[in-house]
Amino acid sequence: MTNRPGNLAGLLGKWRLRSEFECVERYPDKPMTQFKPTATVPETARRNGVVRSSSRIVPEEVPIAFSYGGSSHAVMMGTPDDLEDFAIGFSLTEGIITDIGQIAAVEPVEDEQGIDVQITLVDDVADALRVRRRHMAGPVGCGLCGIESIEQAVRKVPDVSAVELTLSHEDIVRAIALLNDAQPLHRETRAVHGAGFYVQGQGLIAVREDVGRHNALDKLCGAVIRSGHKGADGVVAVTSRLSVEMVQKAAILGSSVLVAISAPTALAIRTADEAGMTLVALVRGDDFEIFTHPQRITPGSIADVA
Repeated sequence: MTNRPGNLAGLLGKWRLRSEFECVERYPDKPMTQFKPTATVPETARRNGVVRSSSRIVPEEVPIAFSYGGSSHAVMMGTPDDLEDFAIGFSLTEGIITDIGQIAAVEPVEDEQGIDVQITLVDDVADALRVRRRHMAGPVGCGLCGIESIEQAVRKVPDVSAVELTLSHEDIVRAIALLNDAQPLHRETRAVHGAGFYVQGQGLIAVREDVGRHNALDKLCGAVIRSGHKGADGVVAVTSRLSVEMVQKAAILGSSVLVAISAPTALAIRTADEAGMTLVALVRGDDFEIFTHPQRITPGSIADVA
């Protein structure tokens, strides 16, 4: 049976949101969803030459739909956690909103198969989205959601070259080290991506995890703007490879530095260079490689990494 919005008020964590996104109604004694981020499953394990029955904690992966004004906009496969942040971050990075005050409410509605995150926009933004949807060529789904043309897939990203942020070698190393230590879901499962926001003098102010690297970054974007920080305040650090979508999302957030454990794609490098973003990758201990705009790393802190 599908749960309807009118029947869920007493079951789900429901909240209405002011322009500053302050929670004004919440049921803390109720789970936000029936879906848990992990599950324990049986396995047969071979270790040190011995085969035995065992169990393992693995991450859940469920369909998460984003609906605006009652109409489904996109469906993502993701970790059923931090849905509020996910809804805000997705709305921002997909160009549906430009400011958190443009969201009036967020409510997750679930059935046995997945979660429909229903997002209410303020009137003028909702009207603009309806016009945009009328021009969409067809239905949307996972991946580059809401994209109906090649031009949109390789869209021009915001220019962050004017952001005045200077980092030391130690900042880069510390951002990744802190991120590695701040992922409880990954510690349990070894199967999810992490994204964190590092601010000099404060460390990581937010970390989010998901089975999808894009989802983790969307969740982080939502968490950052809900915290009152601007993207220009710090560094986006991720545990995944750097695809072009990761660069696009970080630039939309307003961050001028994107740091990753894994390598970037060629398109990600070109896009970051055009956006004036510093792209740092392959962070391993004290070592890393800078692919674009190295001037944000303080002179004398590193040697030539070319």
